[in-house]
Amino acid sequence: MDAARAILNRMRESALGRGEARMDAAKAARYEDNAAARKQRRRASSAPAKYTDGRDPQEIGNLFGKIVRDRGWTAPVAVGSVLSRWSSLVGPQISAHCTPESFEDSTVVVRCDSTTWATQLRLLSHELLKTFDKELGPGVITVIRVLGPAAPTWRHGGRSVKGRGPRDTYG
Repeated sequence: MDAARAILNRMRESALGRGEARMDAAKAARYEDNAAARKQRRRASSAPAKYTDGRDPQEIGNLFGKIVRDRGWTAPVAVGSVLSRWSSLVGPQISAHCTPESFEDSTVVVRCDSTTWATQLRLLSHELLKTFDKELGPGVITVIRVLGPAAPTWRHGGRSVKGRGPRDTYG
């Protein structure tokens, strides 16, 4: 019992030397209650405490948005969001048959897998432009250029006769 008490006293002295204060059970219970109350107040508070000198941590989304606005990248970022969020912007049925190929000067070039879908997308282009204005901001996309499926080549071999090939409608 004496050895155990001596070890305990040495541990207490080393803790005091490191700056750690000894706390009795009643004081520890009060400390835990206060910590729980502080945590509850933090949850209830809508905005965290802020430093006055701008050192407060911020969310990465807010920082990214500020950088995009400050550098004038809103249109290029919107373009990237059109190409990456195509299926959520136009819906799963249209995105299954029509894919965006490029974006230049507020014009989206869309390739459809059939002439029927190309015609349908041309008819829906006005509604899609309204959706793009609402989701991405006005003026980001002003024209949707619809392309039909790529026509097969009728040239085979090294030599060919000038002509238009079979008269069929491709796009």
